[in-house]
Order: sequence, then C-alpha cells, then structure tokens
Amino acid sequence: MLDKRSFYIDGQWVEPGSEEIYDVVNPATEEKIARITLGSRTDLDQAVAAARKAFAGYAAASVAQRLNLLEQFRRVYVRRYDEMADLITQELGAPRTLSREQQAETGLGHLDAFIAALKTFRFKETLADGDVLLREPVGVCGLITPWNWPVNQIALKVLPALAAGCTCVLKPAELTPLSAILYAEMIHEAGFPPGTFNLVNGDGATVGSSMASHPDIDMMSFTGSTRAGIAVSKAAADNIKRVTLELGGKSPNIVFADADFQTAVQQGVGDCMNNTGQSCDAPTRMLVEKKVFAQVEAMVKAAVENLTVGDPHAEGPHMGPLVSETHFRRVQALINTALDEGSRLLTGGPGRPDGFEKGFYCRPTVFTHVSNSMTIAREEVFGPVLALIPFDTQEQAIAIANDTPYGLAAYVHSSDQERCRSVARKLRAGMVHINGGGIKYGAPFGGYKMSGNGREGGVLGLEEFTEVKVLHY
Repeated sequence: MLDKRSFYIDGQWVEPGSEEIYDVVNPATEEKIARITLGSRTDLDQAVAAARKAFAGYAAASVAQRLNLLEQFRRVYVRRYDEMADLITQELGAPRTLSREQQAETGLGHLDAFIAALKTFRFKETLADGDVLLREPVGVCGLITPWNWPVNQIALKVLPALAAGCTCVLKPAELTPLSAILYAEMIHEAGFPPGTFNLVNGDGATVGSSMASHPDIDMMSFTGSTRAGIAVSKAAADNIKRVTLELGGKSPNIVFADADFQTAVQQGVGDCMNNTGQSCDAPTRMLVEKKVFAQVEAMVKAAVENLTVGDPHAEGPHMGPLVSETHFRRVQALINTALDEGSRLLTGGPGRPDGFEKGFYCRPTVFTHVSNSMTIAREEVFGPVLALIPFDTQEQAIAIANDTPYGLAAYVHSSDQERCRSVARKLRAGMVHINGGGIKYGAPFGGYKMSGNGREGGVLGLEEFTEVKVLHY
C-alpha cells in the first residue's frame, strides 16, 4: 500500500497537522491501495499562508517567465504520462485504454491550449477613449476538483491560475488523490516557485468548507455536485470572493426523424456510457421523434448490449466499475426507483453484470418510453444509465430538453443544418453538440442554470482568473 500522507506546501512535502487517515480503494478489486491524510483547518491555513506569501513575487513574473514554466511542466508531464494513466486506472477504475487515450490525455491537451491562450492573451489594451485596461491576477485561488475526470479538472483550474499569475491551493477529491499528488510532483519538478502551487487533501466538510470561507483566499473554483456547489457559494458569500462553479447536468440528445441514426445512436450511447457514465455532460436523456422511435430504440438496445464490462487493468474499449461502493449503491437505488415509478426497462437493470462478484461494476442500462417527470429523467445518475423519451414536434423536443434544472450540454441530430442551428439557439445549455461535433481543447466549458457559472478552458478560462483594472488618463 502506498503511503501518501504528506501535503505539498510552500515547495516541499510536509507532515500534516491532522492525524485523520483515509484509505484509497481500487474500485475494481475493492482492495486498499494507498493511505492519505484528511487535512485540518490548520493544514489549510499553512497552505494559504504559503500561497499568500508567494503571490506578489509570482504575479510580477513576466508572461515569458510563466510560459517557460508551463513549457517545462509539459516536458515533465510527457515523460511521466504513463505513470499518470496508470494511477487513474488504479484509483478511479477507468480502463487502461481510456486512462491513456482520454483521462491522462486531457492533462496534455488543456496544457497546450492554455499555452496557446497565454501567448496571445491581452493583459493590457488601450480603449477607444485613451484609457488603459489591465487584466491582473485575481490573487490566491482555492481549487476543488472532483473524482470523475481528476486530471482534466485539475488542469482546467491549476493551469489558468498559474498562467494568469495567481497562486493556488488545490483540494482534490479524496477518492482519487493519487493523480493529484503526481501532478504536484510534476509541478515541483518543473520548477514553479515555492508557494505558487500547494496541495492539501481533505474532505468537503472540513477542508472544502474552510477554503470557501477563508478570508485570505480571493477566488474559489469548484467542480462537483450542484448540492456541494451551493454550499461553497454560501460559505464564500461572507468574503464576497469570486466563485466559479462547474456542476451537474442532465443533458438532452435530440434525435429528429431525418437524422443519421447510426451517428446519433453510436455517439449518443458512447458519450452516455463513456467513463462508466461518470461525466457531468453525458447525454443521459435521448429525445427521439415518435415516428422513428421504435427504429432508434432497437438500435440503442443493440448498441448498449454490444458494450462489454471488464477489468480496467486490461487494454480495450470495455467499461470499468463505478468509483466507490457508496456511488454504486446510489446508482443502484436510482435504477430501482425508475422501475418503481413504472419506467420500462429496455436492457440492463439492477445488480452487477454476470460474472462479477467483486468490484463496483454496474450493468449498462436503458429505460424506454420515459416521461420527463420521472426521477430517472430529472436526477443526475452519474452512471451508465440512459433514458429514451419520445416527442412529437420540434417545439415539444425543445420544451422537454429545457425542462430540467440543469443546462450544461445538449446534443442535436438532424440532416437539416438550419434546423440544428435554430434548435441550438433555443436550448438553455452552455454547449450544444451538432451531429456529433465534439469538444475541442481551448473551447469554453460550462453551463446555464444549476449547472454552474463561469467558463473553463482556453482564453475565457484564463480570463476567469484575472481582475480588470482601468487606468483613466
């Protein structure tokens, strides 16, 4: 078992003040693989003090100096890439191929996008009236990241903070801390000045809440559940600090009768089930025009039943387990609720797949002829569960799609490009994928309504970590 109880503070690994130990579990084997410390307010105070002390000097560093550090970090990341992929497989249960080709790859893709953004970012510009607008680093940033795409979310917060000239304290999810610890090792190896980046492990109730309310933290950037995001916002309110949130989703995938069904179904099912369904922007509601519902339903059933579940330590396109026993039980409860409410089971269902007696594995599941008022259509399952919902008209499809407290992403499939654009404009979502169009590095990521506020990635993600100052002449 790995011993990872230290915290990274002020450029070195230090012994925590807290003695509360947490065991990291491999979700495929249910075996303990590492021990970390859950930090205290005292540990957080030490990290914040280090970030505060380092801020003035690092904020004064030139763009060229910060670019040099990021490019050095890239060299380190490339060299240790396989280590990162392997740790994500162990702690998250993401299959080896997925960890290498998607999970670890996001750390590199976002890094390249932020380097490109920093090279052209306008920290100073002259306005039409002769005044000068400056964009300056916001200060000390508290960063809280989730377990489902651990390095993706770390990169989307740590990199723009450091690129903008901020200093930061990271609290990763306690379920997947090993990738974050390796990330800290890479930051150290790249030569970032002491105190610019700090890492304290801990739970949300103690370290997370203390970060949000801390008077010496100028900005909070949080990714996680909507419930936890609300708590962060409330805790931060007394200090009037900036808060950016990337929260839950219940993304609709609208399939019109003139769509390319092969693309709509294969990509829709693939995006829903990818990472064992543990993605905030997954298209978990497939809205299908009634005249082709039976045809699409049959294709979805075949596509899902063609999926395989397997050992994440093996190569291949199979699905792995859910992240933890607690999460497994939650997903199972929602599947059973769907059955209790009268949802029609198309494939899958409760329990583990055949042949799995250990590990938090879940059957890929589809419910059909679902009403949008049912729990399975309204709550974020965060597992491999898809709901098929019929609609009659374009207006009804838009109404159903928007009938959700969330607004992170949406998907539209039609051979009529003008209809796709028209529907996309009427959807209350931060990102709309048209006919399978994917997310590109550097594009802004974020949503409407209870899916959060602010944007991550690229120029807009970098801008979130700056304050605006105007010089009047």
